[in-house]
Amino acid sequence: MDPSVLVAVLVIIAALIGIITVAKSVKVVPQQVEYVVERLGKYSRTLTPGLNILVPFIDSVRNKVDKREAVVNFPPQPVITSDNLVVSIDTVLYFKVVDSVRATYEIFSYLQAIEQLTVTTLRNVIGSLDLEKALTSRDEINRHLSGVLDETTGRWGIKVTRVEIKAIEPPPSIRDSMEKQMRAERDRRAAILHAEGLKQSQILTAEGEKQAAVLRAEGERQSRILTAEGQAKAIRTVVDSIHLSNPDSKVMAYQYLQALPQIAAGQSNKMWILPVELTKALEGIGGALGGMAAMSDAERSRHVDRNRVEEEESAEVQEARQAAEEAAAVATAEAQAAAAQVSGTTQNRELTNG
Repeated sequence: MDPSVLVAVLVIIAALIGIITVAKSVKVVPQQVEYVVERLGKYSRTLTPGLNILVPFIDSVRNKVDKREAVVNFPPQPVITSDNLVVSIDTVLYFKVVDSVRATYEIFSYLQAIEQLTVTTLRNVIGSLDLEKALTSRDEINRHLSGVLDETTGRWGIKVTRVEIKAIEPPPSIRDSMEKQMRAERDRRAAILHAEGLKQSQILTAEGEKQAAVLRAEGERQSRILTAEGQAKAIRTVVDSIHLSNPDSKVMAYQYLQALPQIAAGQSNKMWILPVELTKALEGIGGALGGMAAMSDAERSRHVDRNRVEEEESAEVQEARQAAEEAAAVATAEAQAAAAQVSGTTQNRELTNG
């Protein structure tokens, strides 16, 4: 073999060995990643992000650990509740590695271990709850799972930051029953709200009618008060006018005679009594008219005695005397007719009512 070729082969082999040696001795670690290094099968050190130098063929990288927070979605797991119902629960787990050495040497596969621990803990928690409590206690279940997992995975160098239950799926028959129950509950609430609305409407209507009745009564009261005040003022005015004019008793008696038929015309009058003042009034009117006639006769006799020569009276005296006599006769007839009408009306009513 040519010595030059042999030298070339040796140089190439040495170059390859040098490249391999450099490659094994120099390690560039990315950010948020740690390398666990073993020397001759034993843990030596942990490489941090950046450029690191290893001893070739003696140091080796056992595990590359990602320090970022990881998310694991476990498949749905069947769980039995305290009321013997099988539900399917889907969970999501958030964790991160805080100690690369323990995560490498304390457990074979921490991801599988976390999954199995989550399933067993979830079954223990859900097994102590009924279906309704399990559906409404997600926050409590999450806190319990987080506490148990964090306590257990702490010795593995794992930090469980959050556990979330994505879904709790009851059996189809239970879902149908729950839908019917919720529908009945919504119908009940709707009926209650409708009844409350009707109640409020009736209350408001009654309040409005009450206020309207109060206002109407107040208006009627004010109207009656004003009417009474007007009547009282009118009566006061009439009375004051009568007192100021100082009428003669004969005029009042004549007015009383004119008002007697109207007093007797009432349908509710069963018994009507003629006052004593009526006869006195009639006597007063008759006496007044008779006095006028007597005074005229006496005056005429005196004038006849004095003026016996004049046998005929003047036309004015005769007309005055005739007018006085006619007025007395008419007043007497009207008084007698009014008394007869009042007496007849009273007797007819007494007979009718009797």
